Amino acid sequence: MRAKQIPSSFTRSKSPVLLLFFILSLLAVSFLFFLSSPSDPTRSSSRQAFPNRPLIRPETSFVASLEHFLTHKAPEYQRRSDDTVRTVLEDDVSRLDERKIAKEMEWLHGDPYYPLSMPVRVYVYEMPSKFTYDLLWLFQNTYRETSNLTSNGSPVHRLIEQHSIDYWLWVDLMAPDSERLLKNVVRVDRHEDADLFYVPFFTTISFFLMEKQQCKALYREALKWVTDQPAWKRSEGRDHIFPIHHPWSFKSVRKFVKNAIWLLPDMDSTGNWYKPGQVSLEKDLILPYVPNVDLCDAKCLSESEAKRTILLFFRGRLKRNAGGKIRSKLVSELTGAKDVVIEEGSAGEGGKAAAQKGMRRSIFCLSPAGDTPSSARLFDAIVSGCIPVIISDELELPFEGILDYRKIALFVSSTDAVQPGWLLNYLKGISSTQLREMRRNLAEYSRHFVYSSPAQPLGPEDLVWRMMAGKLVNIKLHTRRSQREALKWVTDQPAWRRSEGRDHIFPIHHPWSFKSVRKFVKNAIWLLPDMDSTGN
Repeated sequence: MRAKQIPSSFTRSKSPVLLLFFILSLLAVSFLFFLSSPSDPTRSSSRQAFPNRPLIRPETSFVASLEHFLTHKAPEYQRRSDDTVRTVLEDDVSRLDERKIAKEMEWLHGDPYYPLSMPVRVYVYEMPSKFTYDLLWLFQNTYRETSNLTSNGSPVHRLIEQHSIDYWLWVDLMAPDSERLLKNVVRVDRHEDADLFYVPFFTTISFFLMEKQQCKALYREALKWVTDQPAWKRSEGRDHIFPIHHPWSFKSVRKFVKNAIWLLPDMDSTGNWYKPGQVSLEKDLILPYVPNVDLCDAKCLSESEAKRTILLFFRGRLKRNAGGKIRSKLVSELTGAKDVVIEEGSAGEGGKAAAQKGMRRSIFCLSPAGDTPSSARLFDAIVSGCIPVIISDELELPFEGILDYRKIALFVSSTDAVQPGWLLNYLKGISSTQLREMRRNLAEYSRHFVYSSPAQPLGPEDLVWRMMAGKLVNIKLHTRRSQREALKWVTDQPAWRRSEGRDHIFPIHHPWSFKSVRKFVKNAIWLLPDMDSTGN
């Protein structure tokens, strides 16, 4: 039977209807896609990195993230086991060195990109809870009730939040792989598998919330615990990471961990906070403060564009020490100028609201030095879409090996800034084209300064490990050199010279260990696995 034919006049009458229906369907789908697309760059980056993983909105509030972590995650994480040493034996160091050498040779022969390959392998010490969970609970149980202020009037708990980089890094490393978004760092469970060792001691919380002598005693206990570990003894701490982000934290025992990698807010060169030789860009890493204001996302930036009627804004302490003395000079120069707002303020809740409102209404935000060359205000300005005007001649910036700050900030020398009329004339001379470009760059760069859980690709946690990867070869170099110098130390001893080493015992149990200097200790007693006669 032939199929029934539909009259052509009928199909022609239906064609416009079908076309209209198709167009309306496309518009509806496009509208739904627009509604579902994120305005927050941290959300879009996680979606791009893991397209098949359910979208979890990142938590950027330290208080909210900590409460969730302690309530839901901490009990599970505390049950995790690893090979952290609690009772150290004398030969643990040499055994670890043998295993470490074997593992590194395996990587060398098996990975054509080693030692520059990613991800970075990090071992997180499972320290006693008095150094970790107990301190987090101390903050959690006191931040609502206390109104403690530091000597300069800053709220203690707000300062802890600004320096909470130790929490954000640790909580990401502790999370199971199924919940993590970062691809460039993995947590390992054995010492020999690690490139780096992370010390999860909350030095800022203990400094601000514990009685002074109690805090110093805890610092000494933490120091002994870490320096007793075989991995520390093997490298003398060169591959160990210490979060020392507040300039006052861990101060009484820093000299004993000077070889370690310190996570710092800046490189203060005045000698007020760090002793000469303690910190360096080669060894240590600068991390941004945790912003004190909320992120002004793409929607916020668009809405605030027409409201930015203030030329230059500053809210903070007007008198500081050391390099921060520039502030009082700037106040004298700028107070009363048209379209300029200079306010005294602190980092409390009221201060946060006032700073956030002011920065979102301003074109430029003044970022002078504080007691140290850095200031949290710089990062508040960046996430607020306000172009920072940096007046700090000795400032070192976070992740500058990756980020070009000239795209988002203006750098002004202290000498120029205090010249009568110079600064305002300079700012008024910036073209509208340059302003638009810098604000677009701020919208893109802001993601690099927003800590969150889960940590986001291209967020500050991510950039930490990208920067660390660049340090690994140098860390291994200095570790090797220190091990080679052990030979000189031993052969300089009177007992060695008396017997030429014949009564000295060397544990050289792995065939590759101590290989480059063995010829100098050939008279000593070697502890070996066998007598390999092949000559290999």
